Amino acid sequence: MTTRRQFIHGAAGLGTSLLTGGMPVSWAALPGEARFLLVILRGGLDGLAAFPPYGDPDFAAARGGLALPAPGRPGGAIRLDGRHGMHPSLAPLSEFYEREEMLVLPAVAGPQRTRSHFDAQEVLENGLSHANKGMEGWLNRALGHLQSGPDRLGLAIGYDVPLVLWGGVPVASWAPARLPPSDATLLDKVERLYARDALFAKALKEGRTAKKMAGKVMDGSMKKGRGNLRSPGRFAALAAAAGRFLAEPAGTRIAVLEMGGWDTHANQGVSEGRLARNLAPLADGLVQCRSQLGPAWNHTVIAVVTEFGRTVRMNGTRGTDHGTAGAAFLLGGAVAGGRVAGGWPGLSPEKLYKGRDLAPVIDMRAVFAGILHEHLGVSRGKLRQSVFPAADSPVNPSEGFIRT
Repeated sequence: MTTRRQFIHGAAGLGTSLLTGGMPVSWAALPGEARFLLVILRGGLDGLAAFPPYGDPDFAAARGGLALPAPGRPGGAIRLDGRHGMHPSLAPLSEFYEREEMLVLPAVAGPQRTRSHFDAQEVLENGLSHANKGMEGWLNRALGHLQSGPDRLGLAIGYDVPLVLWGGVPVASWAPARLPPSDATLLDKVERLYARDALFAKALKEGRTAKKMAGKVMDGSMKKGRGNLRSPGRFAALAAAAGRFLAEPAGTRIAVLEMGGWDTHANQGVSEGRLARNLAPLADGLVQCRSQLGPAWNHTVIAVVTEFGRTVRMNGTRGTDHGTAGAAFLLGGAVAGGRVAGGWPGLSPEKLYKGRDLAPVIDMRAVFAGILHEHLGVSRGKLRQSVFPAADSPVNPSEGFIRT
């Protein structure tokens, strides 16, 4: 059984007051104005659908009934670089690509070859070479090199703190309140009651102050939480909230947001259908996030990632199964975008991984390491020693993805 003191200590450690639904009282400051938002798409986004390589001579034959038409045809892809396009449901993101604020990485994967959601997501977040090597996130380890003192730099948007933020560095979490707000008179009485309890009194005081800060940032714009916050229908509102928090001059600088619904085993659809209905709110949310960021957009990197890609060929239920390499993309005024980067392995049968998957070209950890190094200023030595310390699978930061 968890004691009252252990329970309050755990809540305080996450920077969350369960009484007020608040945020931490103060935030640590990064050098400069850099912001970073990590968006995790859980379930395995089909990168070949989101960013179809219509210019690959083997694309149409390999994809069969799931091949998105080429640009210019009804329901066709949006042209990017002459070989790759973008799904029409992602059309709102075209403006970012045209302004060179979006970079697409079409063939990325983690270091472990697995078709398990659990293992692939764990590797995506622990930053190590395999699953079950440690329940601590690479972003939390990076925070250890970016902040000092009791102030908190990282924020989880949602009811749960994802593994990527787990670890020894305290972080905050925020979600729309599920319960009606606590009566101020009641909280005054509780505060007096526990005035001599150093742990509880401190947590309550932080929570009440944090509630005021959250109220100021959100300005009543977020409705109470209902249902699964990872559902596609909730993403746009939460992405807008993330933009507000990141834009606040005294607010957070690093945040994590999740969206589920990407495990498209059946009836995936092509230009319309199940996948398209997920891509549309993803694009809408990212546009809303950019709008809320305001001038801070110029100092922001948003990384949109997933645990693995999906099979090249369509399965028997007109969907796709768990694959290997998939797509990731970066957005933001600090991104050196307007291009598809990272290399392309090709879709001819002899180039597929195990004859069924897109082969990886770049390690997802290298992308994260590049952002941490070029955008947030974490040294190469610290990246190797503690953030991505897998001796059997060393990580070299990707270069050139960030404006310098």
